[in-house]
Amino acid sequence: MSFNKKLSFDANGDGEVKYTAKNGDDCYELSHSLEMDMQSRYSAPKEAHWLLRRIYILTWIRSYDRTQAFADLIAGITLGLTIIPQSIAYAALAGLSSEYGLYSAFIGSIIYVFFGTIPQVSIGPTSLMAIMTLQFCADKPVQIVIVLAFLAGFVELLMGVFQLGFIVSFIPAPVTKAFTSGTAVIVVLAQMKSLLGIRLKKVASIENYFENIIMSDTILGITCLCLLLALRRLSQVQFKQDTPLTQRLKKVLWYISISRNALIVFFSGLMVYVWVHKSSLQAIPFALSSKVSSAMPSIQLPPFAFEHENRTYVFTDILHELGSGVILVPIVAVLANVAIAKAFVKDGKLDASQEMLTLGLCNLAGSFFSAMPTCGAFTRSAVSQASGVRTPMAGIYTGLIVLSALSILTPYFQYIPRASLAAVLIAAVVFMIDLTPIKELWRTNKKDFFSWTGSLVMCLIAGVEMGLLFGIVVSMICILLRLGNPRIEVTLKQCESNYYVHIVPQSDIFYTGVDMLRTEIVSACLLYRNDFPIVVQCSRFMQFDATFVEMLNAVSKELAKDNVVLVLQHMSLKQQQMLPVTSNIRFCNEDQELFPHESKQ
Repeated sequence: MSFNKKLSFDANGDGEVKYTAKNGDDCYELSHSLEMDMQSRYSAPKEAHWLLRRIYILTWIRSYDRTQAFADLIAGITLGLTIIPQSIAYAALAGLSSEYGLYSAFIGSIIYVFFGTIPQVSIGPTSLMAIMTLQFCADKPVQIVIVLAFLAGFVELLMGVFQLGFIVSFIPAPVTKAFTSGTAVIVVLAQMKSLLGIRLKKVASIENYFENIIMSDTILGITCLCLLLALRRLSQVQFKQDTPLTQRLKKVLWYISISRNALIVFFSGLMVYVWVHKSSLQAIPFALSSKVSSAMPSIQLPPFAFEHENRTYVFTDILHELGSGVILVPIVAVLANVAIAKAFVKDGKLDASQEMLTLGLCNLAGSFFSAMPTCGAFTRSAVSQASGVRTPMAGIYTGLIVLSALSILTPYFQYIPRASLAAVLIAAVVFMIDLTPIKELWRTNKKDFFSWTGSLVMCLIAGVEMGLLFGIVVSMICILLRLGNPRIEVTLKQCESNYYVHIVPQSDIFYTGVDMLRTEIVSACLLYRNDFPIVVQCSRFMQFDATFVEMLNAVSKELAKDNVVLVLQHMSLKQQQMLPVTSNIRFCNEDQELFPHESKQ
């Protein structure tokens, strides 16, 4: 075969290279190499091996250097001083003795080093998990709390394996804000008894509440609370001049500010310790934390069967005691953890499945060390970020500090006043109460306003799990209503000298909205007395199936009786092939194609 005709091809786009029969092979190689170069330059980076993505430490440990190690050491020590008093306080909030909070703190910090993807995330006890634990495990044996940690970790692990992170997407932002605010309010109200020294388990009336206030506990608690709020402001102190001295002073004030919880717990405990050794334990006018008998954690299987107060609990009994907590606790933990990870991820690429897997492993491993359920905390993540953390390795140092506290400081936990722990908790969660949606949502979106209000009220009245469930159900109902009642616009339009009825869906139409679309078509025919053709814009038909086919077929037959043409606009070829061939249905893409005969004239 010979080429008598020259063909031109500009490979570079500058008119210099010409493709002919003689140099065709050379030009092809040139253009092909250019194409390959462009593809290599702009192609997506190769995905890491699944082992590297799952054991995430393997992706960064090979480039770990001395600078990163020093930064992580500082951040880990700082975080350790933050997490120890928090863990003690959150254990008390959950109705547990101090060591259970510390067990959760050390194992979560260490496990996250090997599997976590966000350096700032700190897995450990949180006010959210403490209140959820209290909600489902109040007045129950501590073994049930440990099994709850195991089951929560197992569910979180399954969510990560099956990539079920999309479930969190069904919880809208207003519901999340209401849930967080409701949880914070519950924590504050629950800790007011300890802050004011009220030692009754149940208060019969408001009068009885105020009658049982202990003045010594109240003075200590309010003093600690005021000091915590004042120390919190130290990190925001600004100096008129920016000199090396003021910079160092700002750094010192910042360290004092982030260590405020540890300082309050330490000095209040030290005060009681000195008081006891000068007089006696009975002379102390404050309510103190419970005595810890055993401190160092030991590895053992979660208690799936145990005896407590002459009753034998088996696994089915534990499941019955926990109820919906088996599902709600891990969902709430995932919700909190993914939200924190999103806030601190650098390049916007968050592996939510890996974070769920890691959280599940933290809770599973924690249950073997008698830990309570855990997740990430915004406050600790902010401390890590401000401390200059570089990699998750900081968790090793945090875990070691917590273990040191367990081995050395455990005998002294009994000297910590409950009022000072209550002050630490209240100061930590009070700023989580966000009432701005009241004004914003009422002005912008009434549906979200009622969703937020209903979730908040349900949290306070029926418990945090019912508040979250209420918000999810309301959101799902709104989605179903929107799917079943899509917004459809019907107008009479003119194309040249012809008129037609234009039906345009303003939202996506699934099979659930087919009946609504048919109603609009029939109503339009009645309104315009079957005088004009019906044009339906089909670009927003989603998951076109037999339901759509039956509806359009039925509508075309009804319109045929009155000699009305049904025109389906912007319908894909695949969808057209699913419809039966009828003389009453036409297809078009542009308005000019609606009346082809007029156009030809």
